Amino acid sequence: MEFALSIEKLLSVAKAEVGTREKFAGGHWVNDSKYNRWFGRIPGYSQNGYGWPWCAAFVSWVAHEAGHADLYPHTASCAIGVSWFKNRGRFSEYPAVGAQIFFGSGGGAHTGLVYAYDETYVYTYEGNTNASGGAEGDGVYAKKRVRRDAYVYGYGYPAVSGSLSADPNAARFGYKHAKTSEAAKPAAKPSSPSKPKAYAPFPGADFFKREPKSPLITAMGKRLVAEGCSAYKDGPGPQWTDADKASYAKWQRKRGYTGADADGWPGKTTWDALKVPKV
Repeated sequence: MEFALSIEKLLSVAKAEVGTREKFAGGHWVNDSKYNRWFGRIPGYSQNGYGWPWCAAFVSWVAHEAGHADLYPHTASCAIGVSWFKNRGRFSEYPAVGAQIFFGSGGGAHTGLVYAYDETYVYTYEGNTNASGGAEGDGVYAKKRVRRDAYVYGYGYPAVSGSLSADPNAARFGYKHAKTSEAAKPAAKPSSPSKPKAYAPFPGADFFKREPKSPLITAMGKRLVAEGCSAYKDGPGPQWTDADKASYAKWQRKRGYTGADADGWPGKTTWDALKVPKV
């Protein structure tokens, strides 16, 4: 399998998830995310079996969405993920672009995906972490980790060819040895700060139930179409209609919601993820 057809797509999918948050209830984060809902219930956990740590499930979901589920373990357990790679002879103490990184004793504490590395750091996309990098968090983040930190256990290498690795014996995996990842070089160059995009804040659930006529509804509809969630016959317009509700329900299902949680009435979490521009 060629690198360009697998790892690049996979990392693109992972990057697009940065900023996704788990459910917030009772004044705290409750380990219930779209990735848990996709993976399934695990008995004994809160949130009707969906309130379990989801960093490994995030990696599995990304691989599935990228069309390469066979490259990574399908599991919610970091320890099982380590065994999966080791049993295939595809585990290393060195980072590689596209590798699954494992943390903690035996690699069982936390996990994520490597998108770049340099002599000192490894750059990752991780689920169920936070701004400080903890193993219990609130969402998906892009992180910068110290490569030789004792918390870093090692790396599982997916079965692709041509990816870059810091392992001196990278050829045994079909990878190319590179002490510094080419993918990390652009990040090292100074860049001009860009003005963040302005998105419309969530107007509240009651706003939509009043069947409003507003440019905000048009902007929302255009975003739903762009996300492949259109149920429109004539295209989105300013008047809230059943087509808007049906389209939004598609968006909720795409974000991993089911049943009554995908009823088509916008909520703050899915609205923020839709990134509707200000009007």
